[in-house]
Amino acid sequence: MDLSCFKAYDLRGCVPEQLNPNLAEKIGRAYVAVTGAKKVIVGYDIRLSSPEITEALSSGLMAAGADVYDIGLCGTEQVYFATSHYDMDGGIMVTASHNPKNHNGMKMVGPGSRPISSDNGLNDIRDRVLEPFANAPEQGKYETLEVMAAYIDHLLGYVDAATLRPMTIVCNAGNGGAGLVIDELEQHLPFKFIKVHHEADGHFPNGVPNPILPENRTATADAVIEHGAAMGIAWDGDYDRCFFFDENGRFIEGYYIVGLLADQFLRKTGGGKVIHDPRLTWNTLDLVKAAGGEAIESKTGHAFIKQRMRDEDAVYGGEMSAHHYFRDFAYCDSGMIPWLLIAERLCQSGQTLSSLIDARIEAYPASGEINRTISDPPKVIAAIEAKYTVGAKSVSFVDGLSVEFDNWRFNLRMSNTEPVVRLNVESRGDIPLMEEKTEELLAEMQRLDAQD
Repeated sequence: MDLSCFKAYDLRGCVPEQLNPNLAEKIGRAYVAVTGAKKVIVGYDIRLSSPEITEALSSGLMAAGADVYDIGLCGTEQVYFATSHYDMDGGIMVTASHNPKNHNGMKMVGPGSRPISSDNGLNDIRDRVLEPFANAPEQGKYETLEVMAAYIDHLLGYVDAATLRPMTIVCNAGNGGAGLVIDELEQHLPFKFIKVHHEADGHFPNGVPNPILPENRTATADAVIEHGAAMGIAWDGDYDRCFFFDENGRFIEGYYIVGLLADQFLRKTGGGKVIHDPRLTWNTLDLVKAAGGEAIESKTGHAFIKQRMRDEDAVYGGEMSAHHYFRDFAYCDSGMIPWLLIAERLCQSGQTLSSLIDARIEAYPASGEINRTISDPPKVIAAIEAKYTVGAKSVSFVDGLSVEFDNWRFNLRMSNTEPVVRLNVESRGDIPLMEEKTEELLAEMQRLDAQD
């Protein structure tokens, strides 16, 4: 049996070659065998293969003795919410997020919506799939569970409704599931929504829902300009990530959104801890300190961020990759809470999104993440380390190589899944310096890679 769909944090693969109903049924059985779960939330995304895979998964869970609570078509964060809110033993979301339309996968959590990754059960589930099963003496039961109303109530609890005012917001669901939530929220908010690629459609008529790809941003940006919107929002297929556009249709780097959300959240809580990734940091550190909070660095990746948030009881955590985590959301990531907070900030401050962001870009200009395919990533990173750590103000290995000087810094790290090196560079208010150092590092990486 092909088990290549098991990855470090979740399952993803082609349907039916790598993931199919037969395997899904076995995964359900293995999940119960490994976790001992008795009550499991199951939900699925808009992909055409999702209902069939979910049905087979549910059959496996019940055959192993677990009760299945099916919340239906949803986003990943609704599985997180339902698992925690209803005190279930675990949850499984059938989704492949922003992968091609012929793919599918699963994201798994345990009690309290703690992520199940390769280092805490996912590899055990994979290995158990290959072993024979006997049906449980007592089969689990199946029932549907309506979670939308409780979920919407929870989302609305993050903003002060009395401070919200009418404004136009462009929302692009990418034909994923986010439109279903917007339609529900719309009834409670004073905003006018311009809906782009709004209908859930697993055929992906407008391309794979992945706003990180520049070619997928045009529709949102154009609609913002055409309708004079205050901002634009776009989501990936299972809407656990959201991306922002200012009132000029400009795409906002996720790094600056982390700082803005940290500032907005700390204003509400009157302080607290904020978890951030090591790729770009100075803007976040500055804003968190000014808002009376404490910034704590964590290795990149949702499993690491969520665990560090629990360890520190952090109120908020953010990655520049557009994942945003909230203590009151079971320390999980949400693609809905961030835009609500930013809309609230625009209403309360009377400022435009561009004015809020421009000041931060000016203070800490950044390259954004640049990916380069390298034949021998460890060799190149080691050579960069040897050259650039001489005379550096500080060096860190929390995630890859972070090197800091007085006026600029960079992070260089390997991809977990491909021979790609990811570079991020930032400076203190000096765009030419940031650009110069970015080009210098890229040229040096290319030179090193060309050597035998």
